[in-house]
Amino acid sequence: MKKLLACFLALVMTASLAACQGNEPDDQPSDGHGPDDGSTAGEPICLAKSEYGNPMVGFDGEGNIIYGGDPSALVVGDTLYLYVGHDSAVFPNEAYDIPEYLCYSTKDLKEWTYHGSVLSMTDVSWADKKSAWAGQVARHYDETAGKDMYYMYFCSWDNTDNGKQSIGVAVSDSPTGPFEDIGEALVKGSFTYDETSGWNDIDPTVWIETGDDGEEHRYLAWGNGKLYICELNEDMISVKDYNGDGEITFPEDVRSKTVPASYTEAPWLYRRQDENGNYYGDYYLFYAYGWREQMAYATCTDLMENRLNFEDTIMPPTATSNTNHMAVVDFLGKTWFIYHNGSLPAGSGFRRVACIEELKFYDDGTIEYPEETAAGPFGIASTLTALNGEVLVHAHYNNSPADDQYPYKDVALGSGLDRATAMDSQWEIVAGKASPDDETTVSLESNNKPGLYVTVTDDGSVVLSQDYDGKMAEAQTFRTLSGLAGEGVTFESVTQPGKYLTLSGGSLTLSDGSDANAVSFTVEAV
Repeated sequence: MKKLLACFLALVMTASLAACQGNEPDDQPSDGHGPDDGSTAGEPICLAKSEYGNPMVGFDGEGNIIYGGDPSALVVGDTLYLYVGHDSAVFPNEAYDIPEYLCYSTKDLKEWTYHGSVLSMTDVSWADKKSAWAGQVARHYDETAGKDMYYMYFCSWDNTDNGKQSIGVAVSDSPTGPFEDIGEALVKGSFTYDETSGWNDIDPTVWIETGDDGEEHRYLAWGNGKLYICELNEDMISVKDYNGDGEITFPEDVRSKTVPASYTEAPWLYRRQDENGNYYGDYYLFYAYGWREQMAYATCTDLMENRLNFEDTIMPPTATSNTNHMAVVDFLGKTWFIYHNGSLPAGSGFRRVACIEELKFYDDGTIEYPEETAAGPFGIASTLTALNGEVLVHAHYNNSPADDQYPYKDVALGSGLDRATAMDSQWEIVAGKASPDDETTVSLESNNKPGLYVTVTDDGSVVLSQDYDGKMAEAQTFRTLSGLAGEGVTFESVTQPGKYLTLSGGSLTLSDGSDANAVSFTVEAV
């Protein structure tokens, strides 16, 4: 959580500079051109940092990085619970190593409580011990127990079913676990016998509602390449005999659905609610589209009987992960799109982290495109303008569907770059990655390419790069000084002291600061 790294809350951020003498940034109102405290040019200052940006989690209770992907979410009263599969692979290992599911909770989507492991694969007798693939938790009232119980639907390689993937379920009386597996797979991979691979049966999603007929329906859907759906019995741990013939069969009780366009995996069921909490309109199936995975959605009017109609893609491949997986939930009066990328140090599709954006619907039910951002809904994105009038941007590009184009580590920086957009000029200013406790250092993260930072290379050039190996913290950290031009802020390289970010003639370079207007920047919140 970047809030663990940030030193100040930026309530108003034009430049919000202060000499580092204990003054809060908002105690030092600024016109956007530097400190108003009489500090001299080149003196260390504190620049207000963005808090509560993406990723929203990614740390344990001690503040140590802990990767986790395939996010799912459950709202219980005033609390949202977030679940991720713990990515344990260590760079440069590019393979899935996911031994358990982790849980976080929040009441405001800003402050998060880490609850640790809620289900370990070592406690699932039929499962592979390093394959806690995507899951989702549902709440349902248990008549026998006389209280709400919580059901984690998950998937893993099944060592009792010829190495296929299967869907499991584990139960707890608390949303923070521990969850106890029922002792066998809920749906074995061999049961859905139209399989095209051993991993068709993955990524469960669940939806519970009372229909217009007054009957409660408990839908479970899943699949990679294939898309399966069934209804669950009231016990939540067995499949409903949908056609009433006295036995559970495929494809009568567990249906194989016609998949929407470029369906890959990661299904998530959702339906909108009115102001009274009543569900209405189409069912939405969000899913991963193609490869590298984009996000898309389809709709239908009946989950069991109707064809899913492809609507649109809504998010391109992320800048740092080959996969993506979403959760869509209503909380705090808004709808939220939770997804993953690899934006933490050494991140990738095998070391992922959960992020969030607000999801907005048009009047006709179609969805407004949610942008992947570093600042997210609660952080602050800013522009950086040199006193010579040049605005810092990175080269415009679309995230590639080709794996061999990653990681991005040499994106051009400058001003007036061809096709650069307003989003390409937005930066999240966070605490210095190499020295998060030093209030006079910062790192500059691209807002629309999360996980990519302004970086000083070994040869002294300056590029936009992912910290792909987790060893680039110093190269992506800058000391903040009162502007060498007598106003604004100057960024001094930590790896090359006495060298400053210089924006001149359309290029971003390091220089000795001779051109004071090119090394002095104003900072304005977007």
